[in-house]
Amino acid sequence: MTTTALDDVSTDDDRASGPGTIGSGRGYALLLVITGALGLLAAWVITLDKFELLKNPNYKPACSLNPIVSCGNVMQSKQAEAFGFPNPLAGLVCFGVVIAIGVALLAGGRFRRWYWIGLNIGTLLGTVFCMWLMSQSLYVINSLCLWCTLTWMITILMFWYTTVHNLKHGIIPAPAGLRRTVLEFHWVVPVLWYGVIALLILTKWWSYWSSLI
Repeated sequence: MTTTALDDVSTDDDRASGPGTIGSGRGYALLLVITGALGLLAAWVITLDKFELLKNPNYKPACSLNPIVSCGNVMQSKQAEAFGFPNPLAGLVCFGVVIAIGVALLAGGRFRRWYWIGLNIGTLLGTVFCMWLMSQSLYVINSLCLWCTLTWMITILMFWYTTVHNLKHGIIPAPAGLRRTVLEFHWVVPVLWYGVIALLILTKWWSYWSSLI
């Protein structure tokens, strides 16, 4: 996926929509719609399972596959209600907003600088929260939730490619050399990020994974 495909913006649209507004390419807009939809699906499934657990503490979610991949353990932890209510309820709202932004961009929507900065901050906070949940899952709860892991992956993509978009259009100030490097090698950061997460999961439960071989 190239930055051109992700983020092509026409100067003709700039003139038609007025000064100070910025749109996006079809690729980036689709990325928001697809990742938002996957996040919404994950939040919906976790919410349904959470309601079942509230009704029946012995309920076993379908994604509880073994002692390590155990969504039930994660859902019943205090970290699953970090703000005093089930985390996926926030996901239902936030991922819905991301889908709406992506659809608006597909329809030719254009936003001002403050809007793009707000989206970048929002995706950053979401990523920080997901990384905290990941650390809790690995080193405190000692269980993995597949739907939660999917949420980590897509939130990273949302944050990174929103950052790439904002760097390209000067919304985030950066030296020209850094901007060129990011645009040319934009795929490196998510690949390395995913690699680190996979390595952490592999090493954390290596004795269990190796016993399956």
